[in-house]
Amino acid sequence: MAEQAQYEELARQLSAIGAVKRGLGRILPPECPAGSAAVLTLLGRYGEMRMSRLAELLSVDMSVTSRHVAHVADRGWIERCPDPADKRSRILRLTETGHAQLDELSLRTSRLLSDRLGHWSDDEVGLLIELMGRLRESFGDCRSPQRAPAHPPPYATDVSEPTTRTPA
Repeated sequence: MAEQAQYEELARQLSAIGAVKRGLGRILPPECPAGSAAVLTLLGRYGEMRMSRLAELLSVDMSVTSRHVAHVADRGWIERCPDPADKRSRILRLTETGHAQLDELSLRTSRLLSDRLGHWSDDEVGLLIELMGRLRESFGDCRSPQRAPAHPPPYATDVSEPTTRTPA
């Protein structure tokens, strides 16, 4: 198991991921903000799906998912078709225009990563991919109830211990 100092450094490094995400966000076309790009990416990766499944994959509330879906649908990048199994639900799928937009996003992202990580070896990039996947998997679904930590944080107090008060 890693030492406390390693976890502290990991926390510092993870906080710096925001800079990476902002850099990736700056290359997105103005008409395709990050939430829209995420919708297109997930539909491209997993294929057509219901809005509820998309919300799970995005790890956001249905209201947030609905706004993202409305944005991409308004641009003609996805279509919302009735679900044959449940006419109240809609199946989301990429359109031809949506596939083209996703291809453009992928090209922009690949170019940026190639530019920034071009001096890394293939093995280093592969290791980063593997470790980031494991990290994400360790956190599971961000919307599900958090499980109790194996070890309480150092600032936690045990309320079962008696306390003594000094008279005032």
